Amino acid sequence: MSLTTCTIHVTQRQERAVYLSGDLAKALKLSKTRTVTLKLGSKSVSLSLKLLKKSGNHLYLTPTVYTQLKFPRNGTTMVTTSSGRDIRLGPLIGILTNVVKSTTSPFGSRTEFIREFMRAGSDKAFYFGFSPSDVNWTQETVSAIVPRSEGGWVRKVLPLPDVVYNRLPSRRAEKLASMNAFKQRFIRRGIPLFNWSFFDKWDVYHLLEGTDAFRYVPESKINPNSTQVKEMLEKHKFIYLKPTAGSLGIGIYRLTYNPKRGYYARFRKGSRNVLLRFSRFESLIAHVNRHSNNMQGYVIQQGIRLIEIDSCPIDFRFHMTKNSSNQWVVAAIGAKKAGKGSVTTHVRTGGMLMTPEQVLRQIFGSRADTVLTNAKESAIKLAEDIETKHRHTLGELGFDIGIDQNERIWMFEANSKPGRSIFKHPALKEQGKASLQYIYDYCLYLSRFRSRRES
Repeated sequence: MSLTTCTIHVTQRQERAVYLSGDLAKALKLSKTRTVTLKLGSKSVSLSLKLLKKSGNHLYLTPTVYTQLKFPRNGTTMVTTSSGRDIRLGPLIGILTNVVKSTTSPFGSRTEFIREFMRAGSDKAFYFGFSPSDVNWTQETVSAIVPRSEGGWVRKVLPLPDVVYNRLPSRRAEKLASMNAFKQRFIRRGIPLFNWSFFDKWDVYHLLEGTDAFRYVPESKINPNSTQVKEMLEKHKFIYLKPTAGSLGIGIYRLTYNPKRGYYARFRKGSRNVLLRFSRFESLIAHVNRHSNNMQGYVIQQGIRLIEIDSCPIDFRFHMTKNSSNQWVVAAIGAKKAGKGSVTTHVRTGGMLMTPEQVLRQIFGSRADTVLTNAKESAIKLAEDIETKHRHTLGELGFDIGIDQNERIWMFEANSKPGRSIFKHPALKEQGKASLQYIYDYCLYLSRFRSRRES
């Protein structure tokens, strides 16, 4: 395989051919080839190969061929050949998401994130955003949203991409059989699609069961009955009740048992943190059942005594990504300090975002680096074991990880489409950019646009 970058030009010559500068033909080992198949995404065309006495890596197309292959733009991109008879340009990276009717924010609240992602490798790849309704399977094209170099966005009809990064935001939509069938059509065409769908909380428990990383998962039960809740409370003294398909900490209860004082339920109601006390277990469970559909679609999870600052528990968001070598890396870590009286550490419920170094140095002193290294190694092991058991391709994961007062690591949540709120912290902005670079690198890996030394 030969791989380099080149500059694409449109020439007014009329011959049905592709023109390569001598340097580019040499880099691709194509100097003796007479005909090639030129490919962009799902489109390809057979052409005569003509060499030009010109230095630098340049490739010239006639207007007809440029239109036929549906190029998004001129300029630089990567170019590779595997057999000496084909030339692939790209990669063509498609971001699957919701599209709204807006010329300035076509992806709604996700527009800025998608624009930022498209900046990674923008001089070496083609990017576009699209929704499921934008695909024409018969013609193998996409009515795509493409960034303009001068700002703004434009619609263009492009080939099917080389790789699809799934950022569909709706849990409900992704559970539809039609959406599953839609994504399978890419796979059947040999187009990798990663981040298949959202995880439910019980999915992760089930994926990790029987693996080495299962030791990091607190004891949990799905669709619990009142007897199981009482047994867990007596065993652990406090537990969490979470909706399996929940996110952002919505609908979570923290239930506590104190043998001398009774039972407590802490939860979020509107914009307030609420704490209720019950003298009898039956009163507690009646309240919980009334507000949680008798706990159907809920998981109870062992409570963990986490490390604290100012009597407020701390947990950590680990943002994991794959890299160009198909390996899991810790792209970023944010520490989250719970707000007073809050059932979770979410910033929207009064939590505070900090760096892990700030937190661990304050709590563990000289052992901070050792504790952090141990947590990173645990997070990578969790990602590897989830991936081994998961049926679909994963490219990023978000873990909510806790460290208890004995330095033991616990994983409470795993998200296959992690949010990016931790990157709002000034100290984590560079890690935010690095995480997008990793995703771009992983797109290169999946689409087979990478050099041998990175294999």
